[in-house]
Amino acid sequence: DAVRKNIRHFEDQEAEYYIILSGDQLYRMDYRAMLNTHIASGAVLTIAAKTISRSEATGLGIIGADNEGIIKRFYEKPAPDYDISEYKIPEKLLKEHLNKERSEKNEYLASMGIYIFDAKVMHQLLDSNTATDFGKEIIPEVIKTSKVGVYLFDGFWEDIGTIKAFYETNLDLASVTPSFNFYDEDMPIYTHRRHLPATKVNFCNICCSLTSEGSIITNAYIVNSIIGVRTQIESGASLDGVYCMGASYYETSEEREANKRKGIPNIGIGKGTFIRKAIIDQNARIGEECRIGIDNIERPDGDFSNYSIRDGIIVIQKNAIIPDGTIL
Repeated sequence: DAVRKNIRHFEDQEAEYYIILSGDQLYRMDYRAMLNTHIASGAVLTIAAKTISRSEATGLGIIGADNEGIIKRFYEKPAPDYDISEYKIPEKLLKEHLNKERSEKNEYLASMGIYIFDAKVMHQLLDSNTATDFGKEIIPEVIKTSKVGVYLFDGFWEDIGTIKAFYETNLDLASVTPSFNFYDEDMPIYTHRRHLPATKVNFCNICCSLTSEGSIITNAYIVNSIIGVRTQIESGASLDGVYCMGASYYETSEEREANKRKGIPNIGIGKGTFIRKAIIDQNARIGEECRIGIDNIERPDGDFSNYSIRDGIIVIQKNAIIPDGTIL
């Protein structure tokens, strides 16, 4: 219900169109092209879509469009055994917009969760009902009464709304040839400017990894991992397939002395700790000689003290304290 709760902040701008975006996706798009398509079509709502296979359809909203790109039907997350053959993308539409032939890899259209509404229509929709879900409630209703168009997108797009997708998509960025290119001069993606010093690497072996600014890494082995800002990694640590989200501040010498008196680790990863297949949330304190995700033990999904497990991925929670010698 975020749109309904925040629309009041934009009402005095008298906008003609609203673009609705999701926050848990990775892609690069020129929204001007989608807006031009929306205006040219005369639709009151345009939905960005990508081509997918049948096996991918179960987790997405499926679009049924005609040859002209007008959406006639919409189905949210069909079960694997549900017949969606009538939703197959018309070959004419695929050829004209993406210059591709239809195959098993691209025979359906899935909503990307990116919408452009005529402003008046969106206000009417929000004022006339209490619906909160675009995919399940609002879009099917608009399709019944109004002209809804589709904008075909052919670039990289990934929904990272689950722990598994978030983990795999982020670690892919550290691969030799990542699926998504952050090094694009024509369409750069900017991060928050933090004015931090460069990362300091002392006697380390680092391969296929990304390191953000302001970190200090000493005598560590790091592979297939992402190291966030201000991460402190002590001597003898080993990280394999780890996403460290870093820290929001540096601890002072006084704070480190206080940690010693309290018997808690400093923020970061302690000496001799081995970690595999994990996400380390911000400001976590992981002690010395820990083994996280290393030993061959069963790890069922669940939420536990200071950590969670999803699809075999260990998530060390924000501000968590993991004592010396912990085995997870």
